[in-house]
Amino acid sequence: MKKKNIRLFKPTIGKSELSSIKRVFKRSWIGYGTEVKKFEDEWKKYFKVKHAVAVNSCTAALHTSLAVNNFKKNKKVLVPAITFSATAASVLYCGLKPVFVDINPYDLNISFEDLKNKYSKDCVALMLVHFGGQPCEMEKIMPWAKKKKLVVIEDCAETCGGYYKNKKLGTWGDYGCFSFEEKKIMTTGDGGMICTNNSKKLKLIKSFSFHGWNRDPYLRHKKSMKIEKKSNHWDYDVETLGYKYNMNDLTACIGREQLKKIKWLNNSRIRLIKVYLKYIKNLKHIKTSFEYRLARSSYWMMTIRCKKREKLINFLKSNQISTSVHLKPLPKLKVYKKFNSKIPNAEKIWLQLITLPLFPDLEKEKVKFISKKLIQFDENYEKF
Repeated sequence: MKKKNIRLFKPTIGKSELSSIKRVFKRSWIGYGTEVKKFEDEWKKYFKVKHAVAVNSCTAALHTSLAVNNFKKNKKVLVPAITFSATAASVLYCGLKPVFVDINPYDLNISFEDLKNKYSKDCVALMLVHFGGQPCEMEKIMPWAKKKKLVVIEDCAETCGGYYKNKKLGTWGDYGCFSFEEKKIMTTGDGGMICTNNSKKLKLIKSFSFHGWNRDPYLRHKKSMKIEKKSNHWDYDVETLGYKYNMNDLTACIGREQLKKIKWLNNSRIRLIKVYLKYIKNLKHIKTSFEYRLARSSYWMMTIRCKKREKLINFLKSNQISTSVHLKPLPKLKVYKKFNSKIPNAEKIWLQLITLPLFPDLEKEKVKFISKKLIQFDENYEKF
């Protein structure tokens, strides 16, 4: 067991993804085309939403979802204090100001109480992050956000296919943004998806994600051999400042295969989390970071808390077990320090957080091995 390092994350890809790549290669069309369209259609069907737009990252999805609302510069956006930097970066990209909201000590998600305290009339939007796949308290937050007329963007980078109160995560807010980066629930290497029921914003979302064009480039191509009396197939205009955010067929074909496996990918993680929970539930000095509610869940991380974090990390390293820390409170990072606010829970709790290996292909025996090492550390806690 000790001869080879146990990885923290690993993409689960195989023959079906390779076959889809060969199919796309055979067509000699690897850019933006039919595979992207099919992936978007399959996503809409799976999530039961009106619209889905595939992009090249969750960062692009977050930025686009915020930008198409065309908020006045320097308006404020409410953001959880602990999240990946892209969540807040999308706010700055739009010339807006992030307002960092403290987290709940029991689920690491945005605190509804602090959310209400941090709100002001200058706030125009709310970014909700389901940390590690743990759902935010949507039944509390959404009615309040609607009353305040806030645009709600769900950052689902760390979840995909999970439910909360019998409703899929990513479909509660105005926009749901997903990540297909190589380590995430499902992967295309890099990539993302925006889903929404807002038909009025669809054209602008698609335009924004492809240089601001007013005509879909693939639809232009499809008309390239049709004789048109009113306009030329090649004609287009740039009506707004856009970005190169679109997905391509090579990425989309992998995503289509991964989406077919989404239930298995989530259930595989659930089975492994159950093993972890069985072994560490009675430890004194090591606890899970939140209560894992596994029914119809989509957890990306196995995360624990320990006051002797660095010593535990080094102990696990000595046993060839990879770990990480997800994530620092954003106000502690140089770019975001000037937006600092009172976040006592985040500042205290993040110092104890450790992420353990979790991915669908991880062998059950390795999870048992990791768990036994956690037990060993816990039993000898005072010696470390």
